[in-house]
Amino acid sequence: MASWYAIRARGTGAEVAIYDEIGAYGVSAKGFLTELGALPDAAPIDLRLNSPGGSVFDAVAIHNALKRHEGKVTVWIDGIAASAASYVAMAGDEIVMPENAFLMIHDPAGLVMGTAEDMRAMAEALDKVKGSLVAGYAAKSGRAAEDIAALMRAETWFDAKDALDAGLATRIAEPVRMAARFDIARFRNAPPELVESVETDTTGENHRADPDEATADPEESSQASDAEDDETVGAEAEQAPAETATPSGAPSEPAAIRAEAISHARAVVDLCRIAGLPQMASRFLEHDANLDEVRAALLAAKAEAEPEIAPHHPQPGRSSAASPWGEIVARTFKLKG
Repeated sequence: MASWYAIRARGTGAEVAIYDEIGAYGVSAKGFLTELGALPDAAPIDLRLNSPGGSVFDAVAIHNALKRHEGKVTVWIDGIAASAASYVAMAGDEIVMPENAFLMIHDPAGLVMGTAEDMRAMAEALDKVKGSLVAGYAAKSGRAAEDIAALMRAETWFDAKDALDAGLATRIAEPVRMAARFDIARFRNAPPELVESVETDTTGENHRADPDEATADPEESSQASDAEDDETVGAEAEQAPAETATPSGAPSEPAAIRAEAISHARAVVDLCRIAGLPQMASRFLEHDANLDEVRAALLAAKAEAEPEIAPHHPQPGRSSAASPWGEIVARTFKLKG
């Protein structure tokens, strides 16, 4: 089964790699925590990160578990530590960034469908999660909580020098070859040089953490992680989703084609996230499906997997007032798509 992490014993310590989206492939932080807990209490851990983020609840659990670990935790950012992954990085006693690596922080976000009370409950949960994230970033950096909160709202990207100056990294290392199996362009403010330099793979194949694929110096090798499940309010929260940027100026034809492709990919990812089926995005992108085809396939998947929503205290038989999932998702897509 594909996984987003790998934990391996190395000598007297352990290497842990998170090289994909945290919480992907149906693998929660629970398994990660179990493996982490099996390590000797005082074992030094090298945690290698190259991740776009993922489940913020899993990331908080991983961060807390690493902070509880008695041995030294050294974090190596082998490419990017974005979104929830950047919070995991804050658990390191030392945080090492190659010159060409990036770290990004932003507000958490979540999806919920239900009543106004459900919406308010999700908003309150996200506020609490942000408070926890702000405290973690502030504690590591020594900066005021208000400053950190403002940087999160703006979706702020730090290169190695910026992160060092901000107190979010402790050392700069030699540059590494940038490689990623995820779409960096989905983020709102991703640096253009980062988008252009990474090697993206949207086929959905072979997406698993493998420490042996790292390009950093072997002596600077590292990996680590752990996690535990937290209950969410009606939906799992993730760090803020990407927003589609509007190209400016008059780009050349290749640039225009690329911008159109990026815009289409973002739209597909957003639709899949709204439907609660983010795992389907890679399949749509692989087959170059248009947005109408994506909507139709998502509606069919939801209609097959979800029960109909009926009024309270329904009588036997189908109620004429029942609202099929397909109609609800269709209305959502009409607003969001």
